[in-house]
Formats: sequence, structure tokens, C-alpha cells
Amino acid sequence: MSHIHPAWPTGFAGYTGHGGLRDSGDDISVVVSDRPAVSAAMFTRSLFAGPAVTLSRTHAAGRRLRAVVTLAQNANVATGRQGEENAAEVAGRVAAVLGIPVGEVLIGSTGVIGRPLPMDTIRAHFDAAADRGPAAFTAGPLDVARAMMTTDTRPKTAERAVGGARLVGVAKGVGMLEPDMATMLAYVLTDAALSPAELDTALRAAVDRSFHCLSVDTDTSTSDTVAVIANGAAGPVDPGEFAAALADLCLDLTLQLARDGEGATKLLRVTVEHAADPAQARRVAKSVVNSPLVKTAVHGADPNWGRVLMAIGKNTDETSISPDKVTVRFGTTEVYPDEPGPGTLADLTAAMRKDEVDIVVGLGLGQAAATVYGCDLSAGYIRVNADYTT
Repeated sequence: MSHIHPAWPTGFAGYTGHGGLRDSGDDISVVVSDRPAVSAAMFTRSLFAGPAVTLSRTHAAGRRLRAVVTLAQNANVATGRQGEENAAEVAGRVAAVLGIPVGEVLIGSTGVIGRPLPMDTIRAHFDAAADRGPAAFTAGPLDVARAMMTTDTRPKTAERAVGGARLVGVAKGVGMLEPDMATMLAYVLTDAALSPAELDTALRAAVDRSFHCLSVDTDTSTSDTVAVIANGAAGPVDPGEFAAALADLCLDLTLQLARDGEGATKLLRVTVEHAADPAQARRVAKSVVNSPLVKTAVHGADPNWGRVLMAIGKNTDETSISPDKVTVRFGTTEVYPDEPGPGTLADLTAAMRKDEVDIVVGLGLGQAAATVYGCDLSAGYIRVNADYTT
């Protein structure tokens, strides 16, 4: 279960403040370990990856990240050489405030594309933070998650325990969600002691089962970043147990992101089972969860199983799929090929009015399965994105 007010694991501290990126409210956050740490990270594969991502890729390659700074409301993407210099300056200023090498700082930047960072106000902000020193680092995970928000309606945090160690995660993201290598912005801090290789293996497995299975609108962000930092303050833990805890925490954050999708009113969970292999199961599941017609049917509580068949059928490269082997269930009720009667149809409509809707597709080809997560499509999504920069 998520904890609504988790505290940082041993050795970590947080900071939030207003740096002029938005009109009001905290828009800059920093999380740092008070001792050296090891890390693993994954990033978007977008061709328009922003300077925060390209710089962080370089820093993350050393697997010794110790701090994360996030700028909200401005992605600093498509801003040319100046954007690169600004990202490097922000990382450098954070490193100077913390007294650590700049190569140990990861930077995340999220929000509007194509606008330069307001460096004058950001510089003044970090100058003031430097004057305050350690006394400025009083923000908890909930504060940091809130400062990271853009169009999110609520902050997203989660925590788990393994052995004598804890894992705490913070995340943001509600739109432009169709991850390729990671997800929006998500950071996991832990006081467990692991090797960089163990951490990297655990992170990739966790992302593959969680953030890789999330979609709100099929659009991949230019700024997607997920990282885990381990400072070892709580001592060694079993790597397998840690990997399971990390995967569970990441799935928790994934579900929070899906439920808070822009304009969303329902969590949509699509499972494809009896596929030939896991990749096929995920491809077909994604085609269903991403279908605007399926998503609007879910929003309207309309058990229109024909739209699910359409979404399966458009996978024209999946030549092994045969309509006479396919089954479709809404929840536990089969709707294809055995169409429900009038009474059952009323029950289905009632079930689809719930906050969570499950669609299960059987392909009849093998034993592989995959579950993906998304949300319904409402007029609210259109409104949020039609007015985003104006």
C-alpha cells in the first residue's frame, strides 16, 4: 500500500521552492543523499529528448548519482545551445549548493516545450538556497512530488520496505504518456545497499512490468526519466527481495499515474492472455488500451465489445491471430464470442460505471500474457490540452 505521507529513507533530504517557472507555488525540487550512493536510470528514446535528458544520460552513466533536481512547468526542450547551457548551469549550481561533483546530479525538466528557462529567477533562487544551507532541506516526499506537478491533479508517492531498508518513490505525469524506455518523471530513493549492477537489473525489470505498460494518450514525452538511487545507509538486502519490492512500488506509481490521466475518471486495465509470446500480448493490449473508441466507450460505461474486436483486428502484422480463437471478457463476463443476454448487458453497464474497468482478451495461441494500464477518454482531456499554453 502507498503511504500518504512517507518520510525519506535514512540519509536522504528534500528541498522545494519557487523559482519563477510558474506563477505561484513551488516549482523547483531537489532530493539528495548525505553520503555517496549508487544509481541506475532509464530515459526517453524520443528524437527530441531535451537537454535535461542528454545531460543526465551522461551523468547517469557513472552509476554514482547522489542528487536529483527537477524543474516543473518548463521542459527546456527545443531551446538550442542556450537550453543545453542552461541545463548544465542548473546542475552545476545544485552541485555547488550541495558540495558534490556535478556528475552526481541528475536533472529533470518537465512542462512546455520550446520556451527558454527563466535563468535570472532560477539563479536568484539557488543563490538564496545556498545562503540557507542545510536548513533549506526540510521538504518531504509529498512536498517534492507536489513541486514536480504540471497538469497533475494530485502528487504521487509510494513506499515499500525490504529487510531493514525502505524504498520511497515520487512521480509526476498525467499526459503525453506512452513510455518507450521509462516514464514521465519518477525517482526512487532507497537506503538499501546494492551494487550498481544489481540496481540496474532490478530497475529494468521493474520498468518493464510497470511504466512500460502505461499509456494515457500514445504520445511519448521528450523528457521521460526514471531513476533509482541507493545510499546503503540501512545495509545490505537480498537483491531478489529488493527487485520484487521495487517492481511493486513502480506498479503502485503506474496505477496512480493512470488514474490521474488528464481528464480521466476511470482506471482502464487491459489484459491479453494466451498469446504466442509476451511481446505479442503487450502489443495487442496496447492497441486496445490506446483506442480512442474503446476509451470513450469506457468513459460512457458502454460495453461495446465490437470496439475491442476492432482494436485487436488492426494489428494486421499479427497474422497468427484468428478471430475464431479470440475471446473477450469485460471483467469476468464473456462478451465475445458468446454475446451476453439483455439482463447480463445491464449488469455489464453497471460494472463499467465503476472507477476501475477490466477488459480481458484471449488469443488462444499460447501461454503468454501481459497487462497494460490506462484510463478513459473524456472531454476534460481535450480541454486540458487545447488550453495548455494559452
